[in-house]
Amino acid sequence: MITTLLAATLTLLPGDRITGKPFATRSEVIARHGMAATSIPLASLAAIDTLKAGGSAVDAAIAANAVQALLEPTGCGLGGDLYAIVWDPKERKLAGYNGSGRSPATLTAEEFARRGLKRIPALGPLPVSVPGCVDGWFALHARFGKLPMAQVLAPAIAHAREGAPVTELVAYYWGRSANTLKQFPGFAETFLPGGRAPQKGDVFSNPRLANTLELLAKEGRDAFYQGRVAREIETYMKAQGGFLTAEDMAAHTGEWIAPVSLNYRGYDVWELPPNGQGIAALQMLGILEGYDMAAAGFGSTQHVHRFVEAKKLAFEDRAALYADLDAMTVKVDDLISERYAAERRKLIGERAARSFPVGNPAADEGDTIYLTTADSSGMMVSLIQSNYRGMGSGMTPGELGFILQDRGELFDLTPGRANSYAPRKRPFHTIIPAFVTKDGEPYLSFGVMGGATQPQGHVQIVLNLIDFQMNLQEAGDAPRILHDGSSEPTGERMSDGGRVFLESGYPQETLRELVQRGHSVGTNVGDFGGYQAILWDRARGVYIGASESRKDGCAIGY
Repeated sequence: MITTLLAATLTLLPGDRITGKPFATRSEVIARHGMAATSIPLASLAAIDTLKAGGSAVDAAIAANAVQALLEPTGCGLGGDLYAIVWDPKERKLAGYNGSGRSPATLTAEEFARRGLKRIPALGPLPVSVPGCVDGWFALHARFGKLPMAQVLAPAIAHAREGAPVTELVAYYWGRSANTLKQFPGFAETFLPGGRAPQKGDVFSNPRLANTLELLAKEGRDAFYQGRVAREIETYMKAQGGFLTAEDMAAHTGEWIAPVSLNYRGYDVWELPPNGQGIAALQMLGILEGYDMAAAGFGSTQHVHRFVEAKKLAFEDRAALYADLDAMTVKVDDLISERYAAERRKLIGERAARSFPVGNPAADEGDTIYLTTADSSGMMVSLIQSNYRGMGSGMTPGELGFILQDRGELFDLTPGRANSYAPRKRPFHTIIPAFVTKDGEPYLSFGVMGGATQPQGHVQIVLNLIDFQMNLQEAGDAPRILHDGSSEPTGERMSDGGRVFLESGYPQETLRELVQRGHSVGTNVGDFGGYQAILWDRARGVYIGASESRKDGCAIGY
């Protein structure tokens, strides 16, 4: 994160653009039969080709994710986790999937204490948990897929063998990770061709990944969790002093879960329950619904101040109460209730709070990729997948062609807390897909990738669409607010109010008044997330797609 003292910014003007003024970088994409929006153009194209071949939206999402595993290893891969929300047009309801992995059975809290660690490190063998992505692919495909998995994975396999060009922002983040991760065996051989990170436009191939994908296409899920892949992971991890075993891999199963929702001004906003942080977005929306945000206006002091204070409140609960559902001591329904939102809203004043207490909701809350697809049957998929910190732990096993995630870093090593470390437990998770329905019908599949930015981004998209009446593209391109420094599930506590970062585009008057209210305001480069969205216009019978300018991707429809 790069920060500087904020001295000036652009004045918010009406703008001179015909579409999406003043913020949209382009017009929305509109199509009748299908849509895909991802952060890599070749992934969007693979999804559309899959739809045209008769595949479902789930087939298209898997095809896109597999291409991104090759061309965006800075945010995702087979060594990471996956979450998804699917609108099932046959059942007329949403289905959620939690594809996050658990910690190794033989790695105990006592081992961290023996090493004198207060936090789990970000790199190396210790933060590695079971990767759940591949399980998620096959679970989604078994329920909603139409094409054979070999056909779904074929575009990624072809690109991995033949090579494909690296896009600009991926090249930037790849280069930023290279010096740190090249120390780990296997990383340079796979991800630093010619001894350096690929540059923008370089053609990158990964035959090791192609082999792994072909194995999955032929032998299915078990090849990954009970076969050769699991054995190679165990061999590599033992050599690096790690704890993840083939037995841990074999024990893994993801989970179909019911999404939870909050009604915001007539729209039902859906997130997945913990161990993820999605309900932080719902808590924030519940608090903000008590204000007339439309009257405050986009970019006003009241808009930013109320947003930041609502975020601080939700993130105190996120830090202390969110965890694997089995370990939570409060009910999700209580955390997102109207009563609790009203109670927390009372704590917001006209000045910035330096700290907030954790609430009592009982009656008397790295890098990532997000993609969304939709098909002609009405199925819509909201899918997010991640290694956690950029390229993950650096652990690059054998000849497999992917990096293992470092999600275990998000456990708390303090005993007795909801998110405290334990073997075979799922850590607190940051990646969250989102969905919106209106009057029981699908309306919007969307997500904003980027660690703790994600719930903040979700809330801003909802505000932009509903309160500030932006179109789908403008809602994503509009300048964002990012608050950093809240209490965290890993044990840190906020005592100074944190910092508010604003993208260029906010009025100078707003910045000046925020400082007067006690906010610490700064600028930030590159940490405002990445948004993709598909909206179903039921009246016209068309999909509308958007892909924002902070990433390399695009929306494509047909």
